[in-house]
Amino acid sequence: MDNIFTQLAIILGLASILGYVTLRFKLPLLIAYLIGGLLIALTAAFDVHSSEVLHFLPDIGIAFVLFLVGMELDLRELKLVGKPVLVAGFMQVLITAIAGSTVAKLLGFDDIESIYLGIGLSFSSTILVIKLLLDKKDITALYGKLAIGILLLEDLLAVVILLGLTVGSSIFNLGFQNAFPLIALFLKASLLFGLVIFLHRYFLPIVFKAVSKQPELLFLTALAWCFIYVAFSRFLGFSEVIGAFLAGVALASSPYHFQIQGKIKPLRDFFVTLFFVYLGTQVQFGNLYKVLPITIIFTLYTLLFKPTIFLLIFGAFGFRKHTMFKTAISISHISEFSLIIILVGLKNGYVSQDALTAIALSGVLSMIVASIMIAESNSLYKLLKPAIGFFERKNFHNELEEQHFSEELLDHIIVVGGHRVGGELVKYLKAEKIPYVVLDFNPSHIGKLVEEGINVIYGDVGDPDILDEINLKYARMIISTVQDLGDGLLLIEELKSRKISVPIIVRAATTTEAEILYKAGANLVLIPAIITGDHLAEIIKDHLGDKAYFKDRAKIEMEKLERKTLAWE
Repeated sequence: MDNIFTQLAIILGLASILGYVTLRFKLPLLIAYLIGGLLIALTAAFDVHSSEVLHFLPDIGIAFVLFLVGMELDLRELKLVGKPVLVAGFMQVLITAIAGSTVAKLLGFDDIESIYLGIGLSFSSTILVIKLLLDKKDITALYGKLAIGILLLEDLLAVVILLGLTVGSSIFNLGFQNAFPLIALFLKASLLFGLVIFLHRYFLPIVFKAVSKQPELLFLTALAWCFIYVAFSRFLGFSEVIGAFLAGVALASSPYHFQIQGKIKPLRDFFVTLFFVYLGTQVQFGNLYKVLPITIIFTLYTLLFKPTIFLLIFGAFGFRKHTMFKTAISISHISEFSLIIILVGLKNGYVSQDALTAIALSGVLSMIVASIMIAESNSLYKLLKPAIGFFERKNFHNELEEQHFSEELLDHIIVVGGHRVGGELVKYLKAEKIPYVVLDFNPSHIGKLVEEGINVIYGDVGDPDILDEINLKYARMIISTVQDLGDGLLLIEELKSRKISVPIIVRAATTTEAEILYKAGANLVLIPAIITGDHLAEIIKDHLGDKAYFKDRAKIEMEKLERKTLAWE
């Protein structure tokens, strides 16, 4: 079955059927894609090694995902979590590689093969975590920023390690020619990062302003920019992950990035499906009986040992146990980079086929389990909360999670989410001197709110300790402006379990979600499409003959769109 259309029909048809089954069980779609790949490899539906579909298209999915993530994150925001990310990333890779090598040695692998396996076990999948964070809308949460920062650091370390493995031991000699690969790597990295900063400041704003009048041309220009920088990254010897991410970062502050994201997301979903099916096909079942015990040990090691390291490190930095836990489980699996590292060892004769099979199967299994853990993180946290408390520093909290209100909270309004809709609401509450507190999980939003003198606390509705701190039982009303069905249901469920009866207003994306929330117990559900219609009717009613209102309206509304945190006048 060498026909590309036949292969696509098999891949997408299988992914669709399995996707429906996983949704019925309320599981992430990624599980369906990985299992689909396993089934294709098991049944040999077509030759995956010669498949053009699985050899080229998945890389495009990686580029799209990291491009979109780059547009969501500003490098200035990453400075907020810089030190914890650097320490956690380096220490985890070092400790896991050493411990993993020891485990591999005890399982009967030789010294060099054990080193390869230890290094392979130390990396986590950037694409998996980012896809799940995007699905959960937690990409801007503190734990999301920590996880992404660590994963990008791991990707850079993986590039360095791959260079070292391919150059060989001669790089440790003193001669300049032998040391040149490392010097060249540093110079190339400086060029890659420096050029994107220069283009971001002086070139890209002009280009995108020129093409912004035509949506189709804006979309094509964004794609061109993404692939140009990915190609440049690959030319310098780096992965498409780094190039696509930096291309997105260059557009993070662009006023057009929302339009670009909306156009690219459907393409992203298609290519990402192919990527995870591809990962599943990398498992070979010929010697499964032999490597199965090793696979189970590697999978358990990854799911239990790596999170423990992160809990210890983040605990030392003073993060709350909820943040520590969600960050740790987000990175508790094996990366696709691990397969590349083991393949290099196999090519050089240092690693056996059994080791490659064990890592590939462990990677798929750990991704499946990690996907479930991340999806059910709130329930899992409640179960493990007492044990996680062991890692938390009792009398010290990281500055990113400090409270920013001093007054006693009684008969107050709780606003979940201080962005855009929440910003307008808080502005009104502050002007009317109505007691309130804002709960937000985006560190950059927190900083802006603090500058405006807003009563705010970092956290999300999935953390019971945070709900205690904002005096949930003494609140007059709860308003969630976060457009996430899971958060809305979780908040309603928490009120019911605490037997708190206060009006609760939540937000939904569709009428179907609104019906679910009403049945769960919401008093009022905000649906943007309906609210927009009502608002438009009010504008026409009040300003139909008022030309002065519309004269500068475009400028006012454009200024609102360009604000990234609050919708303050």
